[in-house]
Amino acid sequence: MNKKNILVFLGAMLCCFLWGSAFAAIKVGYQLWNIPAADSWMQIFFAGIRFFLAGLLVIIFASLINRRLLLPRVDEYGKIMLLSLFQTIGQYICFYLGLAHTTGVNSAVVNSLTTFAAILIASLLFRMEKLTPRKIIGCILGFTGVILINVTAGGISINLLGDGLIMLSCVCYGVSSSLIKRYSKEHDTVVFSGYQFLFGGFMMTLVSGVRCILRPEGLKISAGKDAGSILILLYLALVSSVAYTLWGILLRNNDVSRISIYGFMTPIFGVLTSAVFLSEASRLGWKHLAALILVAAGIVVVNVVPQEGDGAGKAEVDNIEKE
Repeated sequence: MNKKNILVFLGAMLCCFLWGSAFAAIKVGYQLWNIPAADSWMQIFFAGIRFFLAGLLVIIFASLINRRLLLPRVDEYGKIMLLSLFQTIGQYICFYLGLAHTTGVNSAVVNSLTTFAAILIASLLFRMEKLTPRKIIGCILGFTGVILINVTAGGISINLLGDGLIMLSCVCYGVSSSLIKRYSKEHDTVVFSGYQFLFGGFMMTLVSGVRCILRPEGLKISAGKDAGSILILLYLALVSSVAYTLWGILLRNNDVSRISIYGFMTPIFGVLTSAVFLSEASRLGWKHLAALILVAAGIVVVNVVPQEGDGAGKAEVDNIEKE
């Protein structure tokens, strides 16, 4: 393995670790900010602040790299708002609310459906690529893993407020992925990501903040005085900004398939960090290991690129180019 491959490996692993650690960090954030599982509006308020900060950080990082302040063009604002509706507002409202009603271990595995949701939506809804047998097999493996994680002694048990909302957040991610792919042909995806984080975070903070102020108990912010509560919020903002910026650099300089295959490590890091930091190790069992193996296998199958000269692979590429 040469120096470049080592740097790619370390960079991709860092991104996956950051994204995976977010499952535990969010639940720790709820504890430090005294946000109960039943207080949906405060959860959205917390998420809004996180993503507003993340947007600022992405814009700052990207501007420093380009040595100029990156601003969207006038014709890009509408597209940024549409992207934000799915990538930040829709995806993370469902994710935050769902995470409050399920375990970090379960959410890490169920959230692996983002990969398969993106494939299905890009193929069936936006028709950007072919839904090949290889991709179908990968999706089946992934869905099997998610079903397995919800098997109990009494049968299959899916918590709609927990697992169900996280699955819905995966659908929002799938739509946003297709939008990003479409917009990336003519626009800077880093600019779009930073400003959609900024817009989405602002709208989530504004709406949830006003709603909390108008309720009888008002807007209760019972944290922020100690370093821990501030650090966890900054960490979550850095998770989005650093991981996205670094992932974008890796994708820009390498084949998409080469980088995407590392994504299967995100749910594994999610399960491990949840087990350690949320004291959920006792919840781990054979079905969690089996589910992770199935999900990882599905992602690998989907991301395996046929070797050059492979007739099936060439036919697939030719079919896409004809559309």
